[in-house]
Amino acid sequence: MTIAELKARLVELNEVGKAIQAKADAEKRELNADEQKEVDAIFAEFEQVEADISRRERLAAQETRLSAPAPRQVPPSQPQNAAPVSGIQNVEPAGLRNSRLTTIEERARWGFRDFGEFCSSVRQAANNPSNPDARLIQNALSTYGSEGVGADGGFAVPPEWRSTIMQAVQGEEALMSRTDIQTVSGNSITFPSDESTAWQTAGGVLAYWDAEASTMTQSKPALKEVTVKLHRVTALVPVTDELLEDTAALGSYVSRKAGEKIAYKVNDAIISGTGAGQPLGILNAPGTVSVAKETVPAQTAATFFGVNAAKMMARMPASSFGRSVWLVNQDVIPFILQLSFVGKLADSTVAGAGALYLPPNGMANSTPYGSLFGRPIVVTEACKTIGTVGDVILADLTQYLSVVKSGGVRSDTSIHLWFDQNTTAFRFVLRMNGQPWMSSSITRASGSNALSHFVTLATR
Repeated sequence: MTIAELKARLVELNEVGKAIQAKADAEKRELNADEQKEVDAIFAEFEQVEADISRRERLAAQETRLSAPAPRQVPPSQPQNAAPVSGIQNVEPAGLRNSRLTTIEERARWGFRDFGEFCSSVRQAANNPSNPDARLIQNALSTYGSEGVGADGGFAVPPEWRSTIMQAVQGEEALMSRTDIQTVSGNSITFPSDESTAWQTAGGVLAYWDAEASTMTQSKPALKEVTVKLHRVTALVPVTDELLEDTAALGSYVSRKAGEKIAYKVNDAIISGTGAGQPLGILNAPGTVSVAKETVPAQTAATFFGVNAAKMMARMPASSFGRSVWLVNQDVIPFILQLSFVGKLADSTVAGAGALYLPPNGMANSTPYGSLFGRPIVVTEACKTIGTVGDVILADLTQYLSVVKSGGVRSDTSIHLWFDQNTTAFRFVLRMNGQPWMSSSITRASGSNALSHFVTLATR
């Protein structure tokens, strides 16, 4: 290998190591045994390649001193299949390098160092269809136009970057990962649903006390069909050809921004979606219940007290509370940090008052924003501002159905949308839909207040 190839290998090793660490960071965990082993192997190979480069550079320096004139160097623009020059080895063709990829990360990237290099290759192949990068040809989409020449569409984004985009949607701060996720290969899915409760006395499967030898009372299931059709959320990212040449900037810009936008759109729809062309959100679902503000004494505007949280907890089914989370707007945090029971309204903290909020790492609490009544707090901009319905939501998100198209986020690239403006378009599409499983609130066996898996607080 040449010194240039060895230096390129150092860049590849560094990128692989960063990708492994980034994946663990995104999942908020330490490296597992296999990942640590691979990182150690990267470190070892990195040192070996560095030593090889140092040795070759010293040999080259000796040859320079001994030779007159110095050997001619191959210019950077020399084609890869050009005849070898004395003392210089040919660079191995890209397709051959790709066929000899050994690590999982190399195969996942199809031989590209990073997302930017891939995007740059797409642009060059589209501008010069007679000589596309071999790595794009052998991995092109099989059902998308005439991808061999790039004239009618784009090339498949390598799995590593497609996974990176999806990770942003499924990350810890995303709400969809907490819901009941179902994947489909078609455009819709139909489920049978049973909304009867264990204490119902009519409708659905029932149980009775019977006397010995008496005829048992019959009952039958009461099922309904739930059909969910997919909608789509998209991100269209135009990038100038000048920016494409800066591979590092492009790689971070496209993946990060598209992921952030899709993640927020999904979060916002799960909470506030209208159900028309988008998921049905918690706030608009007929089964969501609302707790009134305090009236004696009157609760001031734009506040949140411990008694509010306690009454919200009382409106959630007992079986769901252990799975629930508090979804809150960041404006609510100052109130949560001071919550305690003092008289009727918990509007101040006094000696001996019982604390309701536990900070992160306090009493073995490992949730990033702490907990309220023992349940994790999730801060999201999708919640409404303090004092309005939706600023605080107690939710059992396992009772929210999310239907996602198999394959997750689809990624496409095209230079033709804004060809006259020297701009390439990167398109990201996620097809999904969602709604609460229950279509109405739950009538209790004893008590007048209806229950729900989703509880809000009325306007204050």
